Amino acid sequence: MYGTCRLAGACHLPVAGGKPPLAHPPPPTPPPPAVSQPNPRAPLHIFHIPTAQNPTSPTSSPTPLVLRHGPNFATYKIACPQPHRTALNTFTDRSPLQRTHGPIPMSGDTKQSAASELERPFIVNGCVADDPAAALASARHEFGEHGGVNMSIEASATFRLMEPGTMRRMLSGQLVPGERDNDIMYMYSRPFNPTVQALGRQMAALEGTEAAYCTASGMSAISAVFMELAGAGGHVVAPRCLYSETHALLARFLPRTAGVRATFVDTDNEAAVRAAVAPGETRVVFVETMSNPTLAVADIPMLARVAHDAGAKLVVDNTLTPLVVSPARLGADVVVHSITKFISGGADIVAGAICGPASLLDAMTDVVDGAMILLGPTMNARVAFELSERLPHLPLRMQEHSRRALAFAERMQRRHGLRVLYPGLPDHPHHARLAAMANPGYGSGGLLCLDMGTEERANRLMHYLQNTTRFAIMAVSLGYYETLLSVPGNTTTARVGISPGLIRMSVGYNGTLEQRWAQFERALALVQPPAPAHHLNLKSSTADGDGPDGANNHRIH
Repeated sequence: MYGTCRLAGACHLPVAGGKPPLAHPPPPTPPPPAVSQPNPRAPLHIFHIPTAQNPTSPTSSPTPLVLRHGPNFATYKIACPQPHRTALNTFTDRSPLQRTHGPIPMSGDTKQSAASELERPFIVNGCVADDPAAALASARHEFGEHGGVNMSIEASATFRLMEPGTMRRMLSGQLVPGERDNDIMYMYSRPFNPTVQALGRQMAALEGTEAAYCTASGMSAISAVFMELAGAGGHVVAPRCLYSETHALLARFLPRTAGVRATFVDTDNEAAVRAAVAPGETRVVFVETMSNPTLAVADIPMLARVAHDAGAKLVVDNTLTPLVVSPARLGADVVVHSITKFISGGADIVAGAICGPASLLDAMTDVVDGAMILLGPTMNARVAFELSERLPHLPLRMQEHSRRALAFAERMQRRHGLRVLYPGLPDHPHHARLAAMANPGYGSGGLLCLDMGTEERANRLMHYLQNTTRFAIMAVSLGYYETLLSVPGNTTTARVGISPGLIRMSVGYNGTLEQRWAQFERALALVQPPAPAHHLNLKSSTADGDGPDGANNHRIH
């Protein structure tokens, strides 16, 4: 057996005999106020770490500076060679859960300025870093049962319990399934599976959150978060320009089944958001990092301030921009993903993830009444294994998606005078905003929009791109290694501000860039020069809708 430090998304500290580090910690010592905010539910233990700035420190291998054992997780802070910066991360060492009632306590409840949020770092081998790829690479590596370099797939639906009293304690909530004190304690794969939990550790490292839970789809992740945070009769504020299924969930399904009230506003307008948020009533402010298909970029630090001022939580859908933007660093409380898209990259898996505070995930996985237990959005262990093998090269894929999207956008605009919408172009209204929020090195994402003016011209171009030059494939969804084309105007109407000739391109990386560009130009030459295009209204969220919510929802995946 390999003994490792179980700190998800952090360092790999050798542990003699496979036992957890610091099995007998020293007595609790109050931490300095500037370093940590104690959790009243969790005893705090202080440890020492040698640094270059402290030559009197021991020269042994580094250990966590602060280790806080929570009810369902553990957190630590590590002091790095840069003494002015520390970071927080967790591992899923689970101990008996004590379910809280009322609002779920979540880390980040203390208000922070946008500037401080922008400086929130990731952890890499015990030190801070600004690159999510480095944090992902430092996550705990799972080896196979017999020492294989890849982790084993735990395909069992049920697990053997070593003691007869364990089942009663688990079912009563006294014990939470998972890894605890180097013992394996699983009971049933619907709530907890070790392979799925390993993927959750990777997702938490990727987004820089305390914990993550992986689900069977992106919509199951979003639905469970709303049910947990909004609750019966809760109020949610969301953008008018919103993914159609998320809009339907908030506008129709949750109001009908749980009495949830949703207000749809222009989330780019701070005054409008503040007017919509009701202190004491609004529980969730929801936004997409980058809207689909208008590619408007949300001002996450501003929305975090507004939500927190009203005592609400900011939930961000980061499906379109993994690695490009890290919402949790910008003030978001919860980050959700449709892993189906860029993270999977193969258009062969449907999956989702919830990344956020351990306290939230503890509540959602409560074996007595947690949303994940009762709703059962279970990810298959084989799917989790497949995804865990793809995550390590996600940074390379996202860089190439973004590089080619920018190259195509620039060439379409400069060489052919086409109307192109891409956040990486200087003329995009939110170009500077994305540049300020983005992680360096990952570009502006893999989506661009090309406006051909009319649906007829858009359809002709797509026909030639797929059936003549083989530049792309006409299909919904995005994040595939081949370029995917779709026309949002086929499924929405002009009243929501989407040009009927708008083509959404999910730019792939298969083949060479020059090969694909030549294919695009040949197809474009077969289409007559486009007529004057409809104006693509990036502020489509201000358009009036037919329904009471006026939402500009787009039924395009």
